[in-house]
Amino acid sequence: MRIALAQINTQIGNLTGNAQKISEYIQKAERKGANLVVFPELTITGYPPKDLLEKPHFVEANLKALHDIAKKIQGISAIVGFAEPNLENTGKSVFNSAALLSDGKVQSIQRKTLLPTYDVFDETRHFESGEGPLVWHLDGTRFGVSICEDIWSEELFWGRKIYEIDPIQQLSQQGIDFLVNISASPYSMEKQKSRDSLLSKTAIRHRVPLVYVNLVGGNDDLIFDGTSTVVDAEGRICLKLKSFSEDLVITDLQKLRPLAPSKENDLEQIHQGLVLGIRDYMRKCGFGKVVMGLSGGIDSSLVALLAAEACGPRNVLGVSLPSPFSSKGSLLHAEALAKKLRIQYRVIPIGDVYHDYQKSLGWRDEKVHVDVALQNIQARIRGNILMALSNREGYLPLSTGNKSEMAVGYCTLYGDMAGGLAVISDLPKTLVYRLARHI
Repeated sequence: MRIALAQINTQIGNLTGNAQKISEYIQKAERKGANLVVFPELTITGYPPKDLLEKPHFVEANLKALHDIAKKIQGISAIVGFAEPNLENTGKSVFNSAALLSDGKVQSIQRKTLLPTYDVFDETRHFESGEGPLVWHLDGTRFGVSICEDIWSEELFWGRKIYEIDPIQQLSQQGIDFLVNISASPYSMEKQKSRDSLLSKTAIRHRVPLVYVNLVGGNDDLIFDGTSTVVDAEGRICLKLKSFSEDLVITDLQKLRPLAPSKENDLEQIHQGLVLGIRDYMRKCGFGKVVMGLSGGIDSSLVALLAAEACGPRNVLGVSLPSPFSSKGSLLHAEALAKKLRIQYRVIPIGDVYHDYQKSLGWRDEKVHVDVALQNIQARIRGNILMALSNREGYLPLSTGNKSEMAVGYCTLYGDMAGGLAVISDLPKTLVYRLARHI
């Protein structure tokens, strides 16, 4: 069985674009000699589709897209994730499902059983749980298909029973030659290590090879790393696709060979993930360029570097916004950074506006001591100017506050926090320094 792992970057709600990409990858897989091509979870709708699932016309359109893809398939089979309407009069209106497509039609459907409601997930809000896993037949093989969370019930991994139902155990008891899991598993630090452990222990327990295909791409605050994986029946990792990039790789389950152990660099993964997050947020929201304030400090410097990598230096505008209290060094550092990164650079002094605020409020002109209120006025003036450049010139404003500042209220509301995307808002200050040194 030659299986193609199609690790693609989908766009939430873009049914036409997603369907076109699915068809293109099916054709690529067929040209490479694959018997079966596997796509990530909810491939047609994008993940997570959230309240789009409450719109009947959206669910109907996603179903039509699935059948349109199926009609074009000949000589190869495909597993595609989609939102399946629930035709019963009870329960939620849709299932999170996977379809087996071949010979011009939908051959089988598997529904997701376990619906997560922790962390970033809220799937019981929209989906009805499937009742049980089915064994699918293809080219003389028996295999099972599971969807993301269905595989995270593994008792060997957690050390305890997490769910009452174990869909993988149910499949294994029916007798299968291999297992497929289609996923939309978001990236977090060290997630790949825990995921490898889960996949390995699942394969060992059920004594079958496991093909895991994960979504890649940034969708607002979620970043999906891809890193799709194939594990043999002894739990050894035999194939890993790229991280933070689309990929298509063929594996032959009869010829699996374990990979040599590799040490993953957590800082480099964070680096790649943040760049992908910026790039996809811009692309999927229709922005071509970004703007940010440059203070000469580490936070804005790191964000500027990541932005330059994500969309190219010519599409990044760094703005120095000096006040009467700005040091000469901070201005020199900001200018030097802009030159080294080859990004656009402007200087817009805020001294006059700052004094106008003081005059309007009837506050005396501070020469030495600047209290919190005055500091925040400076930050909010800068935020207003950056937002004005965004509105007038079409830039996406990037805010530069880190997680430590936001946690203790050091990041000014309507000032440093103004913007369209908070790039490093999940990085503590110590991690900002570590990442900067790594880069």
